[in-house]
Parts: sequence; structure tokens; C-alpha cells
Amino acid sequence: MRPIATSFVATMLFCSGANAQSAQDLIDDHKTNDAVLTNGMGYNLQRYSSMTGINKETVKDLVPIWSYSLATDRGEESQPLFYKGILYVTSHAKTVAVNAITGREIWNQPLEYEKGALGIACCGIVNRGAAIYEGKLFRTTLDAHVIALDIGTGEELWRSKATDYRDGYSFTVAPLVADGVVITGISGGEYGTRGFIDGWDVESGEHSWRRYTVASPDEPGGDTWPGETWKRGGAPAWLTGSYDPELGLVYWGTGNGGPWNAEVRKGDNLYIDSVLAIRPKTGELVWYYQFSPNDPYDYDGTNELILADMKVDGRDRKVVMQANRNGFFYVLDRTDGELLKANAFVPDINWADGIDMKSGRPIESELTKKMRATGEAFMLWPAAIGGKNWSPMAFDPDKGVAYANTLRIGMRYEPVEPVYRRGTFYFGINFTGFSYKDGARGYLRAIDPLTGKAKWEVPSDIPFYGGVLATAGGLVITGAQTGEMYAFDADDGSKLWEYQTSSGIVSSPITWQHEGKQYITIVSGIGAGYVLFGGDERLSSVPVGGAMTTFALH
Repeated sequence: MRPIATSFVATMLFCSGANAQSAQDLIDDHKTNDAVLTNGMGYNLQRYSSMTGINKETVKDLVPIWSYSLATDRGEESQPLFYKGILYVTSHAKTVAVNAITGREIWNQPLEYEKGALGIACCGIVNRGAAIYEGKLFRTTLDAHVIALDIGTGEELWRSKATDYRDGYSFTVAPLVADGVVITGISGGEYGTRGFIDGWDVESGEHSWRRYTVASPDEPGGDTWPGETWKRGGAPAWLTGSYDPELGLVYWGTGNGGPWNAEVRKGDNLYIDSVLAIRPKTGELVWYYQFSPNDPYDYDGTNELILADMKVDGRDRKVVMQANRNGFFYVLDRTDGELLKANAFVPDINWADGIDMKSGRPIESELTKKMRATGEAFMLWPAAIGGKNWSPMAFDPDKGVAYANTLRIGMRYEPVEPVYRRGTFYFGINFTGFSYKDGARGYLRAIDPLTGKAKWEVPSDIPFYGGVLATAGGLVITGAQTGEMYAFDADDGSKLWEYQTSSGIVSSPITWQHEGKQYITIVSGIGAGYVLFGGDERLSSVPVGGAMTTFALH
């Protein structure tokens, strides 16, 4: 398909010399202000900027300078990329390049799907962004393809099929380019699929390797699946991993076992709900840590895996950390997977009493033990949507604080006999919706990773469901599902600024610099998991419609 080019002059002006993103550029992304080349604003996924131009004192003067319509009516979870004066953003329906200073479209590459392809996507028809490398823009599609586009023109260079979407597979993930390999993780854990992570050749799109996330009988861990349950074992890999180029390891999270009813797949079920440390060139598994063995509750371990160097119990450590859906905040040594800390970061957890630091396994509560023994329904906290869902948190390496949008949502859990039908939900539970207590349903929290305790929190009756950005200017920036974009004081959580965008925000903001001036960009567009399953009628009045808006100081 040919792209729709809308500004030849802008293309010539901004795209000359655009083919210069190297492996070193990607490695340096987290400390470079004049580019955003990776999902997470760096391989470490810290979503932190050292820029201080927009700060606690100046943020009051922050104003929108342009807004670009994505012309979509679905949830927009994409994080834009920025390079040489151009913003690149994806939706489920297209990929666009926009002049970052004027907001004028440069090129627009629409996607075409087979009839019915959009009907197989568990939790929203979304796409979470692109990857950029050596003049190419890489993205995934809901019908399980990976595409490479020329970043200067939008022309499609190659398209590769990962698997058959009719079996319940889809792609919503932003690819990761690590050590010259394009890496993607599949979605579809609710459809009786067998999850996997793929490596692709940058130049040709040829399939380089596949790491299945459910062990087969002839593989290590295969004995943790009874019978043929591994064939539909789940373990999707639908959020982008992180990468340590010094250790040569990619860290990728895996999701729930299939079906949710764990009594039909008794065993640890490797490698569901785990972090896998793999070699990007080959997919070789170096180490793993499983957060929730035999998980009955859809407590995906796919949440962002943030890399940092910090002192733990007086010792310098290279760590990987995650605020898991199961309600516990984990800190691991990223060289070997040793569990260093695991503490609750949300209240009301009743499925487990804690994490055994010797075995690394959850200490299951009496409620979970009773459910396993009798199949009796109970009120589960947190719900399957988690103590924190996909919404990426930020980490300030100087303060040692993580900023996360967390949830306070429960659900009635009742296991039932699962029935497999190709391309349909394969839950094995009687899902009747979520439950809520009085008060806020969500909190933006400033969390100490080593204790899980909140230094401050901002309640929100309708929970925040997008990502978080932290800056050296003392700001924490995020958005609300009702459309407000907020800047909070990183030290105490006080609100310093807000702006009403055109639709709800479920995406991740970025900040970037051009010719010495700092900008902030965010995508709005209501949709995704909470809207689909939360039963919150208050969101019915929020206008739909995707848009990308950029802000600067006036």
C-alpha cells in the first residue's frame, strides 16, 4: 500500500539525513533529550527525563501548541517516537509521521485488515507504538503481522506474518530493537493460545527465532503442565521488554495461564507470569523468575520491567523491578534473577499473605486454598485487572522513587469447567464484572521500590489508566480517562497544572527537546480495559476520538 503524503516540503525538510539511528543511538536514548527512539524513553523503561526547562515553577505557563487528529474512535495507547523534528505515532488503523513543531502531517500509512480480524482482541482494539532503527519504523498489527516502514516516506518495506490470528492471536505490542534484532511478543492469552516471543531480521523481515513461553513436554519445564494442557497454556507476551546492552540480556514479561481456572492445569505452568532473561540474537533463555506459579487470577507478569542500579541492603545491585498485577512490587538482581525484595504496593490483597523470600513463591491465603479445594466463589482483591494494569510507571533514578497509576478494584471469582472453541474466550471462570469499595478506585502513587510503601498518593475516583512520565524538573505527568492531563509535584503529589484534552487518556506522555526548547506530547483517545470491563457509566459521556497534542511553555 502506498502512503498518503500530505506535505512534500515538510518531508524534504525534516527527513533528510533521517537514516542515522544506530545501535548506539538506541543505547543512549535514555540520556538523550533531542530524540525519543524507544518505547519507555530508553532501554531501561524508566520514562524519566533529565530536562528541567518545564519544572515546578514554569509548568503554569505550559500551553498546547497544536493538536493532530488520528481520526479514530478506539482506545489510543501508543507512545510516540521523536527524531529529527518528526513525531511518529501508531494506532490500530494506521501509522503517521507529523511535523513536531507545526503538527502538520508528513505521511500517513493506513492498514487494511481481513473482515473479522479486529474481532479477536481481548482488551481493546489498540496498538502501543513503534520501534525505530537505521531508517526503518517497525510496528505490529492486530492480525499478527510485523511491518517495517521507511521513516522518510512511510513506504512499506516488508511485512511478516507471525501466526494465524483466527486461532486467537494478535499483536498490540510496540517492538523492541535490541542488538540489531526486532523483537515482538504475542497477545491472546484468553483464547487458548500458546504464547511466544519472536526475533525478526531487521533488513528482510525473515523470522530469526521463536521462544515459546509455554514449555512443551520435550523442553525444560514441560513437566509443569499435565497432559496436553501446554498446547493452550497462554503466557502471552504483550508488553515491550527492556534491554541491558552491557549484560546482553532482554527482559520480557509473560502473562496468565490458560484457562484462568488453574485446577485443570495443576503445576507451576512454566513460564506463565514470569520474567524471562533472553539473548536478543538467539532467544536463548538465560534465567527466569516466576511471580505467580499456577496463577488462577489472570495476574499477568507482563508489566514493564524497569532497569536501574541501586543499593539494596547496603550493596550495589543491578536490578530489574516490576509492580506486578498480583499487588506485589518485585526487585530482582538482573544478572541472575535473584529475588531481592517483594512487598505489597496496594491495600486489600487477599489472595496471598506475602511472598516467601527463600523460595520466591507467594504464600497463598486461606481464601485461595479454600477456592482451590472446593471451587467455592469468593471476593478477590485485587481483581484480574490487577493492583496495577499495563499502564507504564516511571522511575526517578536520583530520588529512587517509582511513580505508578495503581488500582483498587476487586471481583467475584468463581471457577467453572472451561470449554475451548477456536478464536473465542477460554476463561474457565464465571466472570460477572468488577467490584468496588467506597472511595477512590485508583491512586497515583510515589512508591519506594524496596518497601512497596507510598511516599504520597493522589486518589482518583475514576482510576488513571495511562502511563506516567517523571522529570528532573520535579514533575510527574500523567492523564485521566476523563481527558485531563496533569502535572504533579514529584515531592509531595500536589497538583501544579492541568489541561483538558479532547478525549480520555490511556497512553503514555513523552518529553523531548528541539533546538534547545522542551516539549511534551501525549496521545488521547478513550478506550481499553477499564472502559470495556469496568462498568463505569460515568465514562459514557467522554468523547471518543484519537488525537496527539504537543505542549510547550509560552
